[in-house]
Amino acid sequence: MPAALTSTTTSRRQFLALLGISAAAVSCGTATATGGSGSGKQVTTLKYQGAVGAVTLPELAADLGYLGGLSLEWVGNTISGPQDIQSAATGQTHFGGAFNGAVVKLAAGDAPVKAVISYYGSDQDTNLGYYVLEDSPIRSARDLIGKKVGMNTLGAHAQALLDIYLGRGGLSRADSDKVEALVVPPVNTEQSLRQKQIEVGVLSGVLRDKAVAAGGIRPLFSDFDLLGAFSGGTYVMTQRFIKENPDTVRTFVTGVGKAIDWSRTTSREEVIARMTEIVRKRGRNEDTSTLQYWRSYGVAAPSGRIEAKEFQLWIDWLGDRGEVKKDRLKAADLFTNEFNGNAKG
Repeated sequence: MPAALTSTTTSRRQFLALLGISAAAVSCGTATATGGSGSGKQVTTLKYQGAVGAVTLPELAADLGYLGGLSLEWVGNTISGPQDIQSAATGQTHFGGAFNGAVVKLAAGDAPVKAVISYYGSDQDTNLGYYVLEDSPIRSARDLIGKKVGMNTLGAHAQALLDIYLGRGGLSRADSDKVEALVVPPVNTEQSLRQKQIEVGVLSGVLRDKAVAAGGIRPLFSDFDLLGAFSGGTYVMTQRFIKENPDTVRTFVTGVGKAIDWSRTTSREEVIARMTEIVRKRGRNEDTSTLQYWRSYGVAAPSGRIEAKEFQLWIDWLGDRGEVKKDRLKAADLFTNEFNGNAKG
């Protein structure tokens, strides 16, 4: 079955609608999972969304015993970062993770959320790659004019890096607008590229490594090529939840930070074995074969510490696009390292 492709205009409109829903729900106090019990007792079970065939850092932290008395309650799998943080903002979950530019958009929509720890990024081993077929004539930014680029969601990490690549390649805004970004589910991206439904496929993590191992494709560029090592996404919680559950937040954030550091200092083989066992134990009938391609979570700073520059980059990018007002947002207001016991300072 061919993968479904979604146009840039439609998906951006849907994404902005989600942001409006998030802000409205939070401001009206309709959230169900954002606060404490109302009796002074802090939340000890955190609702979250996972990912098929993958192990998130909170899941790893829980399995390693780093979350203390906290437990995780899986409520389903997320379809994208923007959807995940929208769920957190509206109280369907206690935390959600997304590209920092999506967090900026959510904050710009007046949703009272705050980033608490970085959870993914790019380094020389783990990065977001833009791939073409091996015999493709595409070699430069200008070659992308009129071409289709498949990515997991629009208005987020993948489209931001595409815009940066096109700009650095000398394309005007008018020419950049002729490059068509399409939504393609990550599990279908390789297939769509090989069947020539798209000319460029954005691949990362185990799906990228699996596709590369199969041969017949080559990288055009990666986000690591453009920006070097950086943390690209954060977990967010509502400000209300943070205020009412400070000990819970501290335990969660510090535990996730310890899991990041554990994944760095432990052999790749041991990390993969641990993640494989976690997936098997949760009994969701998932394929664990892709886990063998795991390399790192790509988080730049120790313990997932957040840096202001990791938000300022996207405030500037979105401001240049006219999607947010630069002077309305300050990077330092969007995140906190206060609850990260291993990354203060």
